Amino acid sequence: QVQLVESGGGLVQAGGSLRLSCAASGSIFSLNAMAWYRQAPGKQREMLATITSGGNAYYADSVKGRFTISRDNAMRMVYLQMNSLKPDDTAVYYCNADVRTTLSRRAVYWGQGTQVTVSS
Repeated sequence: QVQLVESGGGLVQAGGSLRLSCAASGSIFSLNAMAWYRQAPGKQREMLATITSGGNAYYADSVKGRFTISRDNAMRMVYLQMNSLKPDDTAVYYCNADVRTTLSRRAVYWGQGTQVTVSS
């Protein structure tokens, strides 16, 4: 069993900042790429940023320059620093991780999500 637990969501005014955290725990042999997604009401889930185990980060155009993904491999954490937030950033934010649970088993896991609401 692998669990991903997000935290740090909440209500913020436009132009403000939030930092999301995601903790991975359970039967983890190794953590590969980790990512943040979001899903707004009535919209498809959108990939925002991904980071490899070596720290290489990639961003969706919609958040490039405003959001920063980072990770702490020792603590099995991934973070999303969100600056210059806009009302359009309102969504449920999900953590995602590509996890190897044994040498031969690998799967993608999701957290339960954390709500981010940006008021205008």
